[in-house]
Amino acid sequence: MKISALYVGLAFCAIGLLLADCNSIGSSATAPLLSSQSGSSSPSPIEHVVIMIQENRTFNDFFATFPGADGTTTGKVVANEGCSPPIPYKESIKLTKMPLVLPRDLNHSFKSGYSVAYDGGNVDAFDLIKFGGTGPPECTYPYQYTDPEQIQPYWDMAEQYTLAEHMFTVQGSDSFAAHQDLIRGGTIVEPGKAMIDLPNCSGSKCYWGCDAPKGTITHLITEKDEYIKDGPFPCTTHFKATYETLRDLLDAAGISWKYYVPPTDTSYGKLMSAFDVIAAVRYGSEWKTNVITPQTKIFDDVAGGALAAVSWVIPDQNDSDHPGTKTDDGPQWVASVVNAIGESSYWNSTAIVIVWDDWGGLYDNMGKLSTKRYGYGGLGLRVPALIISPYAKPGYISSTSYTFGSILKYVEQNWNLGSLGTSDSYSKSIIDCFDYQQPPIQFSPLPSSLGKSYFMHEKPSFRPVDTDM
Repeated sequence: MKISALYVGLAFCAIGLLLADCNSIGSSATAPLLSSQSGSSSPSPIEHVVIMIQENRTFNDFFATFPGADGTTTGKVVANEGCSPPIPYKESIKLTKMPLVLPRDLNHSFKSGYSVAYDGGNVDAFDLIKFGGTGPPECTYPYQYTDPEQIQPYWDMAEQYTLAEHMFTVQGSDSFAAHQDLIRGGTIVEPGKAMIDLPNCSGSKCYWGCDAPKGTITHLITEKDEYIKDGPFPCTTHFKATYETLRDLLDAAGISWKYYVPPTDTSYGKLMSAFDVIAAVRYGSEWKTNVITPQTKIFDDVAGGALAAVSWVIPDQNDSDHPGTKTDDGPQWVASVVNAIGESSYWNSTAIVIVWDDWGGLYDNMGKLSTKRYGYGGLGLRVPALIISPYAKPGYISSTSYTFGSILKYVEQNWNLGSLGTSDSYSKSIIDCFDYQQPPIQFSPLPSSLGKSYFMHEKPSFRPVDTDM
């Protein structure tokens, strides 16, 4: 076992994290490929896991009124005389139903966004967050939820398959760290320090990774949540700690993987490609063989029998749910990929996990872990998560507390990969969203106003999937 993995695992257990059994830290599975996972009484029929990543929404924003879910249409606030009208002392306010396309982005950094809203565990000060960190207060703008009619495909998936209502981000930060968490479950780059928020570069050539301009630095946070501005260049060659990802475990076991990402050009560098941080991928052969552009090639791979065992899929900005953009075809984009897999020969052996990368600055009532803090800026707020599979529990709402490490842990256990020793060590697997003994759900195409053909012929926006500066 790596010392770093033991250190992180024991640290989280010591402070009472209740997401998993601490005795499992560092253990290695020895079951065959089709293993019987913890929480499942039969071998896994899953041969393919597709992780579809969307942008910047809280669970409550999308599922506030979903029947039986842990949502609300009221939010806690603190007094803010700087708003118009002023917000009185400790008044609960009604959330506003809003369209999917939002005209303005919200502040969702750790330091000036999440830490303010968290308010020492009260999770009530979203109205004190300032636009851009230094602008006017956001006041009632974060206190909203999306009109369900505009995200009907997501609700259809939740009704037919499994909705995870307590999926927490590993950190209370934004997209850069979140996308790292989705490939490795943590961002520790040296003992006691982890990356958080965004690298400091700006302009047309600002890539969040090894391609960043010279002089780019990251921001760090300590285990005690102390914020440090002077972090390393965002490339693993500059990190002082071992920085393995799920790719390392998959490669070691001979398990295939692909990372589908929109195309970039010289005008917009911030297209989200998490493996650009991983020097062994960025400067190795896998940059061309495993990092696939454009993201719509997943349709070709599904149709052509070339779907990898594990896939990550990143949307174009036009198909991202990120607030502050002019277009959001996100629900239709996700539905089109689900339909393509559902109508293919891959359906009976696939699990599709749809997750939103960070909270986006929007209100959430936090669920059952609202007072928990675990260091390195975490846990963050809840984000939506959907599990689509013929073996997903139909119409089920899972109240189990998950993190992004729960997704990684499911993959690790499904293929007997061992553990990264990051958030996968302390998180419960999403295995309880499945029932391998149930009769497989026969796929029924999801109604959607836009289909596979539209997205395959859609011109790339060449704009960053995340618009944060």
